[in-house]
Amino acid sequence: MPNPTFAVLGLFSDAQKIVDAADKIRPRKLGRLEAYTPYPVHGLDRALGLAPSSLGKLVLGMGLLGAFLALVFEGWVSAVDYPLVTGGKALFSWQAFVPVMFEVTVLFATFTAGLAMLFAFNKLPFFGHPVLHSRAIEDITRDKLALSIESTGDDFDTEAAKQALLVEGAESVEIVPVPTWDRPLSLVGLLRTGAAIAAACVVSGLGIYAAIKVVPIVPPMLKMHDQPKLNAFRSSSFFADSRGMRPAVAGTVARGHLPPAFTAPEEAGALLSNPLPLTQHTAERGRKVYNDHCAICHGPVGDGVAQLSHAYGAKPKNLLSNEMRGRPDGYIYGVLVRGKNAMPSYAPDLDENDRWAAVHYVRILQRSQNAKDEDLR
Repeated sequence: MPNPTFAVLGLFSDAQKIVDAADKIRPRKLGRLEAYTPYPVHGLDRALGLAPSSLGKLVLGMGLLGAFLALVFEGWVSAVDYPLVTGGKALFSWQAFVPVMFEVTVLFATFTAGLAMLFAFNKLPFFGHPVLHSRAIEDITRDKLALSIESTGDDFDTEAAKQALLVEGAESVEIVPVPTWDRPLSLVGLLRTGAAIAAACVVSGLGIYAAIKVVPIVPPMLKMHDQPKLNAFRSSSFFADSRGMRPAVAGTVARGHLPPAFTAPEEAGALLSNPLPLTQHTAERGRKVYNDHCAICHGPVGDGVAQLSHAYGAKPKNLLSNEMRGRPDGYIYGVLVRGKNAMPSYAPDLDENDRWAAVHYVRILQRSQNAKDEDLR
């Protein structure tokens, strides 16, 4: 009789494909979804339906418990068990307890984080996970990504899980059975394992001791005593450009920010709209940005009358003109990002919110100089 199925495993080469596959398979509830990847894949936890880890809350709770226990213990020792007046202070002077409370908080939090992560959340040690015995494990530990539909009971449909993975782009599919162990865990096996570990520790310890005695000129951890470092603000002969501070990799994008997806202000006008709500704070911010960067050329009210002398040869745009009033917000934003004619790009100087706030303030100037009847009531 064949072993029952533990999971159906599908291999993928592309990270986005495994995320899309998990997104589409999860609502079908074919089984418990799990993923095995050789590197982190952003968005995969959401696609698998994993809730945020409760490890942080557990660490916080145990850290607070440690601080409370330290406070109680020190208070009991200082005020009850061995009362001693120091410098005329009260017996229960909690301010003096803070250093020990801090250390105990760190102790409780650190041990909780390590032990809970290993034993409670990751359920380690677990040397016999069925996936470790699959044919796909060699590819998973190199460059392939695996999506696993694990069995949740006797009604698990192996064929449906296999077809779902294939339909969503899996390059190959493997049925992973529940492994059959040669013999059950026994006391003799545990004793043998413990003896083997102890023997390995003794042999490695004696070996290191002998190596130190034979070659005393090379003490262990030598490189921890002598660590040459590179000062980022000094030149370096290691790099071809002799710069110690390395520039960012070409194409680097800050997390949460994408480069502008337009090449001209007109294109930005068709693609973008102002995401900031017009509030008092936004208007004040927009006025500051405008006065600091724009007013010197476009004038305090935006009429294109520069605050510079006649030696300034450029002709700033009149922001109050009918043409500019008819331009969409995205166009003005695009000019700030890409520049226009003699105006340079202000993208390096203004973040995204500052640019949109400046757009709001330009609209305020336009409305103030072209007021409607209802504005005068």
